Amino acid sequence: MPILLSAASKAIPIWFVSRGSWDDLRQKLPSAGRAFAEQSGFAPGAGRILITPEGDGAIGCVLMGVEAEDANFRDPMLAGKLVTTLPAGTYRFANEPPGGARALELAALGWALASYRFGRYKKSSVVFPQLVCPKGLDAKRIERIASSVWLTRDLVNTPANDMGPDALEKAALSVTKSYRAKAKVIRGPALLRQNFPLIHAVGRAASQQPRLVDITWGAARAPKITLVGKGVCFDTGGLDIKPSSAMLLMKKDMAGAATVLGLARMIMDARLNVRLRVLLPIVENSVSGDSFRPGDIYRSRKGLTVEIGNTDAEGRLILADALALADEESPELLVDMATLTGAARVALGPDLPPLYATDETFAADIQKHGMAVRDPMWRLPLWEPYDALIDGKISDLNNVSAGPFAGSITAAMFLRRFVTRTKSWAHFDIYAWNPTTKPARPEGGEAQIARALFDYLEARYGRAR
Repeated sequence: MPILLSAASKAIPIWFVSRGSWDDLRQKLPSAGRAFAEQSGFAPGAGRILITPEGDGAIGCVLMGVEAEDANFRDPMLAGKLVTTLPAGTYRFANEPPGGARALELAALGWALASYRFGRYKKSSVVFPQLVCPKGLDAKRIERIASSVWLTRDLVNTPANDMGPDALEKAALSVTKSYRAKAKVIRGPALLRQNFPLIHAVGRAASQQPRLVDITWGAARAPKITLVGKGVCFDTGGLDIKPSSAMLLMKKDMAGAATVLGLARMIMDARLNVRLRVLLPIVENSVSGDSFRPGDIYRSRKGLTVEIGNTDAEGRLILADALALADEESPELLVDMATLTGAARVALGPDLPPLYATDETFAADIQKHGMAVRDPMWRLPLWEPYDALIDGKISDLNNVSAGPFAGSITAAMFLRRFVTRTKSWAHFDIYAWNPTTKPARPEGGEAQIARALFDYLEARYGRAR
């Protein structure tokens, strides 16, 4: 079933209504609908929905209240609320929300994203309403983004017994095959032979081997863009084991890799003019006789020695080796995504991932694109005085800081030690989970920052000829 319909013989109109437009709009409604709205006391407000009847009892139209300030539609993706409110049927947007074409596109995308359900283990009898793609919009672009977000959500929502390192690798190679990208996988002892000691150390205790998936796509002479995603398929905490309550969502500790795969799919499907590289260090942080230990010291791919202060800070270790590899070819832009720290959630909550960046122009631009497509982030500093907190006493550095403060910042400072050649590097400490259902964002896995980055890359590099 397509996410958006290209056409329909008859579709129920949905009118976006603000306080300023309501008086004029209700004069355009059929008399039965206008009378029903007045008798119901409908007043426009963000997210308010009224289904009005025709004389024969059928649905005449739908009114959707929006919030308009200075002619800007504050959250066009509120339209996703319609999917879970309206009965099954075919609908169309009868007018543009405040904000013009961009807001209209986001309203359609919000509808598409709200139509997602994770159905691998439990069948659902729910039949979602369908939307005719508004005229003038690029339906393929909307579906490209939506289906890629759905991919990420599916991967994150799948529990670790069905989404271990083998399954995550298979999912990555499936995306690769669809777009004829090249892929190389380094597994198990080969990681040591090819100098990825940190990835091997973290994942060696699990029943499924640790690995690094290395994907390339696009013309060799195009601008080099490299994406790195943390792929910890389950995190027990290792020997510094987590309490049971802290393990409940650890299936989502591979969401950095899942989000990068969704973003890569958008880029390849749109045929952007980039040479894309995707690096996915994939492990399970398990407990066994072969687990890496607190106090162990490993020499990383970069050559820096790392003391293990806490085995539950494993994500930054596998990212370190992958970032060092990426940095060796000095890409134009290097981005990593990871569900890295609880400190980021304490500071900014689940909806607002922190951004750390070495490139001021990129940082400013990506924040603008994030706000434009309602995929927000908040910049936190790579604060130089905190860099000493990760210095090791008998090694070059420790994988945790010397104190309880600034956990997200010190994790970013740790990663920065492994990026020395690439001018433009950015780290996103994502949560990748919706704790509750919101319009366009069902409870469960979420592809945070992917839409913002795609919008930025599309605007900056355009499509390959």
